[in-house]
Amino acid sequence: MSNPTGGADAAQERENTRWLLSICLCQLFIMLVFINYSAVLPTLRQEWGINNTRAGMIFSVYQLGYITSGVILSALTDRINTKRIFIGAALWSATANLLFALYAHDFTSGLILRALTGIGMGGTYMPGLKLVAERFAPAGRGRAIGIYVGSLMLGSSLSLAVTGWLSGLYGWRIAFIGCSAGVFAGALLSFRLFRGYRPAPRPHSTSSYTAEVVRNRPALLMIFAYGSHMWEMYGMRSWLAPFFTSALIGWGYGQGRATGLASTIAALLVGVGAFSTAVTGTLSDRFGRTATISMVMLSSALLSFTFGWLINTNIWLTLAAGLLYGYLVVAESPVFSTGLTELVAPGYLGAAMGLQSLIGYSLATISPTVFGWALDTFRGWQPFPGVNAAWGVAFASVGIGGLAGPVFMWRLRRDPESMKMANGKR
Repeated sequence: MSNPTGGADAAQERENTRWLLSICLCQLFIMLVFINYSAVLPTLRQEWGINNTRAGMIFSVYQLGYITSGVILSALTDRINTKRIFIGAALWSATANLLFALYAHDFTSGLILRALTGIGMGGTYMPGLKLVAERFAPAGRGRAIGIYVGSLMLGSSLSLAVTGWLSGLYGWRIAFIGCSAGVFAGALLSFRLFRGYRPAPRPHSTSSYTAEVVRNRPALLMIFAYGSHMWEMYGMRSWLAPFFTSALIGWGYGQGRATGLASTIAALLVGVGAFSTAVTGTLSDRFGRTATISMVMLSSALLSFTFGWLINTNIWLTLAAGLLYGYLVVAESPVFSTGLTELVAPGYLGAAMGLQSLIGYSLATISPTVFGWALDTFRGWQPFPGVNAAWGVAFASVGIGGLAGPVFMWRLRRDPESMKMANGKR
């Protein structure tokens, strides 16, 4: 005897899967401008005559723009149709990146135009994540958010790969124009995604923002741990391509070939995170959010404290460690977002995500500049003959975040209000 309810549930599950794949496809295109600057950083540093600290500042100001819009726009999704925010922000980032391609010619112009690009990107990631959280029930939310974040990681990888490939053939300006074209395509695809979309009704709550978010100790611990994660991940990812450029030159490659190949390697290492986020999100549904986060962050911190020293070794060992590093450093990203959805009342989720963006991306803004400062400060230092310590110290500076995250998770597990979250339930 047929089960009409079961058939309806299966149909809804298929529809949700199609919708999830659609938003992931949109993000693949939109993310093409996300870290394209890192792919050409060695070229721009030489062309514009800037040091590592200033090069890191251009990446950091992009994060600052992201924070500014991310905090505001994420909070506004509680009150304004997310469709307008998502599409408008994608079009903004595509336009700003195009202006960078056409008019950036020195440190100051690059700083301003890259900040404008970050402002646009801030309105796509968190609003999109909120859409996924609203559509999927808690039992499968970790997996769904893991797949969504995985598409962002794959898009980040394509951002490096496409930019490196096009810049090698036609120069960095043409590469940036191609990335903008991809974002415009993603914005157009999202119109179909939002066809018939109606914002979820905001549940009535007698509590205030302060009570639901600012004084929500478990949520704040989750947000602070996310900030630690962002410090490590963005410090690492922003300098990954320059690291391999330097390593390849040390292994005998020419500057031009080293820059192009380094972008490809960095893209591969970032892209492997697309698989880790989906796997980790699913594991957190089974083993709990805090345990999963702690295990992954301790592992990535170990690599942060050792990876930079591998510049003095051979290419195959460095690549092997880099693949594992790229897999782990991003793996817990979706678990933070999933955990936050289970700790905050639905009517204040957008505001909580805005605070998460503020803290997370504030630290992500500082980290690349600190990394560049460490490179400049310890340039030429050899604690042992033939061992260049600059990259080792710089990567160790981001490993601090990997150690701080599990501390926040330990405190979260000890909080009585968080015990229902430990098993992935609100």
